[in-house]
Amino acid sequence: MRNRFLPNMNRRDFLSASGAMALGSMTPLSMALEAKSKSMLATSSKGMVTSPHELATTAGLDVLKSGGNALEAAIAIASCLNVTYPHFSGFGGDAFMIISDRNGKVRTLSGIGQAPAVLPNYSGTIPVRGPQSMLTTAANVDTLGKAFDISRNELAGTKSWAELLKPAIGFARNGFPVSPSERFWMDFRQKEMNELPGVAQNFMVDGKVPEVGQLFKQPKLADTLEMLAVRGYRDFYDGKLAERIAQGLKSAGSPLTAADLAATQARIEPPLRVAYRDGVLLANQPPTQGITTLEIMGILDRFDLKKIPEGSADYYHLLVEAVKRAFIDRNNYVADPEFVNVPSAKLLSKLNLDQRAGSIQMEYALAWPHVFKTGDTVYIGATDAQGNSVSMLQTVYFDWGSGVMAGDTGILWHNRGASFSLKPEHPNVLQAGKRPFHTLNPGMYLKNDKPHILYGTQGADGQPQTLTTILTRMIDYGMDPLTALSRPRFLLGKTFSDSRDSLKLEKDAGEQVFNELARRGHEMSVISAQSPLSGHPGAIVIDQKTGVFSGAHDPRSDGRALGV
Repeated sequence: MRNRFLPNMNRRDFLSASGAMALGSMTPLSMALEAKSKSMLATSSKGMVTSPHELATTAGLDVLKSGGNALEAAIAIASCLNVTYPHFSGFGGDAFMIISDRNGKVRTLSGIGQAPAVLPNYSGTIPVRGPQSMLTTAANVDTLGKAFDISRNELAGTKSWAELLKPAIGFARNGFPVSPSERFWMDFRQKEMNELPGVAQNFMVDGKVPEVGQLFKQPKLADTLEMLAVRGYRDFYDGKLAERIAQGLKSAGSPLTAADLAATQARIEPPLRVAYRDGVLLANQPPTQGITTLEIMGILDRFDLKKIPEGSADYYHLLVEAVKRAFIDRNNYVADPEFVNVPSAKLLSKLNLDQRAGSIQMEYALAWPHVFKTGDTVYIGATDAQGNSVSMLQTVYFDWGSGVMAGDTGILWHNRGASFSLKPEHPNVLQAGKRPFHTLNPGMYLKNDKPHILYGTQGADGQPQTLTTILTRMIDYGMDPLTALSRPRFLLGKTFSDSRDSLKLEKDAGEQVFNELARRGHEMSVISAQSPLSGHPGAIVIDQKTGVFSGAHDPRSDGRALGV
């Protein structure tokens, strides 16, 4: 594709439009020129942020520089991503956080919209696009709002709600350069635009996919955000804005009502925990698959990885076999614990982890016929000099979500409800008021009861798999975040581009590794080095001895980590 940068706007116009606060010292031209070179290891002793979009990362950095805390920075980043990364993130989606304060107090926020009180009559399967896939409410805004309350009430936050939304409003009102990732997913879905009317009407320009770097504005979304900034976050659910959203959902054909919006609440909960080496890994409670990542790592804790060369066939085989065991448990049990019994304690127990580890045969691969789940997400990490840290993910489920707007609000609604099952015996069967199974699972690794690593990734089913590689590389092999993120990764099962239940491995893992894994019974597929299929993780490491932060965002993404 051509890379024509901002054809209708000069540098001064862009800086005044979006605000120096949101851009820092980076100009649009320098950002375009650095698109391939910006993947670098960031270091700082005063604070750090990371996200998959540099404008959003810079907005968070500016919050830290002006005296804000990590949670305030994360809110600013998340809001910007909901504007500048609309294919993966939005106010019409869900969000998750793990928050640790300076004293080591940890809690999670799980913002999952629920199914309507009155269910539609589905026959066959739940649609994955269109109005009938707008089946759950959106908890993103309530997550950001509850995080704001925690910041103000417990972390001595000084920023106003409106101030934290200001960069996002600027980008929506005055424009931002279209990212390579957005252009890719517009191109990829171009033949499906009749199923994505909200995308076709609101994200194409004169019927064409915008160029990378072209100025793009979202005036309707800007109006909505300005209303939200003035009236507060709950206005999204039970105020004037909620009335507009509910009417927009009804007009579009969604089964959601104003009462469903009003019932939406992000949950503040204690994290799940599992020991790994000399620390503890944390994750959100079900119905997220955070428990799955913890189970994988708990299985691997039974093996001495330092005796296994990183990047060898033994390394990939062991990780893949641990993933398989945990995924089988996930598919059998993980759903909304308010509707089904999810045996979290049993799954993370010593007995279960010992048994799963003991069933792994290093010479033979377990057959893998299980269903793949798709989805797209953005990761946000933030830490400040006072010791507060946030690990966060937010999503609209599939790229471009349902493909339908909530009326004239500029809000693209997600399609997370499509992950429900219609099989009565399934733990994730659709029920009124139920929260769907969620692939999102941001993470935090504690040492001495304080944050040591913040991590998370885009990638649906691939999330636990990607996290398994980057965590073992950082914890067991001592790699810095950028090196760990840059190394070859795998993805087990079907994807949107490959219907085989194969083990997909990036080409630079090497021919010898491919041949040996095939000999052990893995059905192998080659994907390109640095493939976007293998997720877009980010990570920040906090050295507790020196107080130095080091971070990076995946070189496969448009993102970057920045330190104060």
